Amino acid sequence: MARLIHLGRVGYRESWARQELELHAVIEGAENAVILCEHDPVYTLGRRRGAIANVIDPGDTPVIEVERGGDVTWHGPGQLVGYPIVRLDEGAPDLHAHLRRLEDVVIGLCADLGIAAGRDARNTGVWIGGRKVCSVGIAVRRWVTWHGLAINCDPDLSAFQRINPCGLDASVMTSLTMELCRPVAVAEVEPLLAARMADW
Repeated sequence: MARLIHLGRVGYRESWARQELELHAVIEGAENAVILCEHDPVYTLGRRRGAIANVIDPGDTPVIEVERGGDVTWHGPGQLVGYPIVRLDEGAPDLHAHLRRLEDVVIGLCADLGIAAGRDARNTGVWIGGRKVCSVGIAVRRWVTWHGLAINCDPDLSAFQRINPCGLDASVMTSLTMELCRPVAVAEVEPLLAARMADW
């Protein structure tokens, strides 16, 4: 069973430091951990070459380079972020399988809410009818993964218009609130995500 760590709303750097702490603990033999939180507004920039070109006009919002794969994305209020710090099978570690597992969790969570979600053959993440509701990006150190997923519950989607999220047009981004035509708060979604990740 994974240790579930609920941080509430925190600055990105604070959660990043907590990820580092838990990453070292799992590398040293501790149980897997799943950090759940909501961030103050921030743009994070992954390792994909040329990703900085997809930052159009961040304004006063910080842009932070991080270790995960992928391009630029936004985190902020109304978005639930999950960081599973998970030891992969050292006999046959499979990062692609881990990415698919993250997507499966969110696809199942959407089903819990009555939404039919799935994958896009060309892009990671979780999609609803051609619209992206969840971004996924990971890093790995000594076969322990960190970083993770971000589910748009009820955010201000206009924040994505200041970037090309994951190299895509901002118009592809959606939220659970938009898809269900009712407010879907982080507080409603977090227990569903926790239940689906408790056995990691």
